Amino acid sequence: MSSPIRPRDFIEVPEGLIFAVVDPDPEDGKVLCWLRYRREGGTSRPVKLETGRAMELLRKTAPLYLHHSRRSDAWVHGVPQDHISRHHSAAARCGALLTSGGAEPIEARLCRLVGYFVARGVPADQLGVTGSLLIGAQTADSDLDLVSYSRADFAHLRRLIVAGVANGDLAALDAVAWRDAWERRGCDLGFDDYVWHERRKANKALFEGTKFDVTLAVGAAASAAVRKLGPRRLHCVVVDDTAAYDYPARYRVDDPEVGEILVFTHTYVGQAVRGEVVEAAGQLEEDAAGRLRLVIGSSRESPGEYLRVERHVAAHGPA
Repeated sequence: MSSPIRPRDFIEVPEGLIFAVVDPDPEDGKVLCWLRYRREGGTSRPVKLETGRAMELLRKTAPLYLHHSRRSDAWVHGVPQDHISRHHSAAARCGALLTSGGAEPIEARLCRLVGYFVARGVPADQLGVTGSLLIGAQTADSDLDLVSYSRADFAHLRRLIVAGVANGDLAALDAVAWRDAWERRGCDLGFDDYVWHERRKANKALFEGTKFDVTLAVGAAASAAVRKLGPRRLHCVVVDDTAAYDYPARYRVDDPEVGEILVFTHTYVGQAVRGEVVEAAGQLEEDAAGRLRLVIGSSRESPGEYLRVERHVAAHGPA
């Protein structure tokens, strides 16, 4: 393959199954990922699969792609490298759309949004497009899911979103858009709680009436094997939020036993900032050196797992 596999890319196998890459660093020759789409009827437009349906489909028809990961001591989806029939690169897809201008209105809108950011100093080659637009599964109502490959550019993008909403180039999400986002996410936070946390992240808005968001694709999952110790709830202070938007997100905390919170589900990326008191529920893990971490994101929806701010610090804009 000509380009490296990155988080937020998709990989496809001969059976027409399309997986979202979680960790591109192979384990036992497999790329760790989650099944998100399935082609029905050969080369037809992919159909999105919910997490439960995806797991059931693999168990019944393609157990080859179920993998017990030593890194997370959990069953995940893993695609053997020699079974990848197509690599859907978010960066390459974005570049191709910018070159063509987009064949569909939603693609053209994505190009205009990228152009808006590029005109204000964001390098085009540091952006990608993921989600349905990456694999041609988009509809006229699809969101625009951008990926940034640089922490500095991501911070700049967030500042541009704040400024764009303030000057009217962009629009803040309305009540309908927030409700739709919350229902799609299916998280353990109530609606008002979810919106409070999301608003201050400054990584989503409306462009020409279409919702878009920007995620950061840097960082790497811990490669050391771990063992799960069961569910745990923490009340602690975030002492380092440098990697709060990484994939996975990491929060260093002041708990006397647990050194960090590791987040694999997008809902809780950027959820808290340094100095805030948080409540966190997830799976406690221990590595070979005896270090403990709390992991949130055993599945996309992660029922029963969450991170919420209990006491926040003064509001501030993107760094």
